[in-house]
Amino acid sequence: MSYSIRFDNVSKRYRVGRSLPSLRQILGLGRAENPQSPHVHWAVRDVSWELAPSEALAIIGPNGAGKTTTLKLLSRVTQPTSGAIDIRGRYAALIELGAGFHPDLTGRENIFLNGAILGMKRGEIRRRFDQIVDFAGIEQYLDTPVKRYSSGMTARLGFAVAAHVDPDVLL
Repeated sequence: MSYSIRFDNVSKRYRVGRSLPSLRQILGLGRAENPQSPHVHWAVRDVSWELAPSEALAIIGPNGAGKTTTLKLLSRVTQPTSGAIDIRGRYAALIELGAGFHPDLTGRENIFLNGAILGMKRGEIRRRFDQIVDFAGIEQYLDTPVKRYSSGMTARLGFAVAAHVDPDVLL
């Protein structure tokens, strides 16, 4: 069967260390604790699935079920501890809108930067530039550094760029 995404026995483990000892503990006045002793948390464990082209997948579950970790794995924000992930074609992730924006660069410059991060060629960004700006509604702030944008403006710009990537897979 042909697939767009394959998750093959994917697991993701995080090490959660304990806090550093307090001054009381250092002076011997408190309970001793080994600060280097790690706890292990499996956010995703031995998960396998395939998604065919043109299929959609919704990931639902309670807090701590691994939904965000799965999206981070798919968008390659983090790597699996074990298993393999294969995404065929170009993908765009909306998990962190504006991730990759440089705060000191203008909206104009960040459109090119973020577009490149998402896999767009410079000519493709130029052709879609006006559409991206119109979609984001930031025309009058285009040459303002993004650090001066409101969080809503930054999110709109991030979404506008991602929406114009024309990906094979949209996360």
